[in-house]
Amino acid sequence: MNGQAILENVRRYRAIASLHRQTAAFRPRQSWSLLEQASEWESRALAELEAYFAGCESRWSATELAAA
Repeated sequence: MNGQAILENVRRYRAIASLHRQTAAFRPRQSWSLLEQASEWESRALAELEAYFAGCESRWSATELAAA
């Protein structure tokens, strides 16, 4: 998956998390569940970024080894 697609996924995941947090503010009875869901979406966004940058790091290392 290319960088633009990764960043778009991260943007979507964070937007969904934000909506869950906003909804939690107006639904006190469901707030814990909504906040938990928001946390899960944020975790997905971070996992996506970490996987992308881990892939970039390995590509950079391979490039540096080839240049040496």
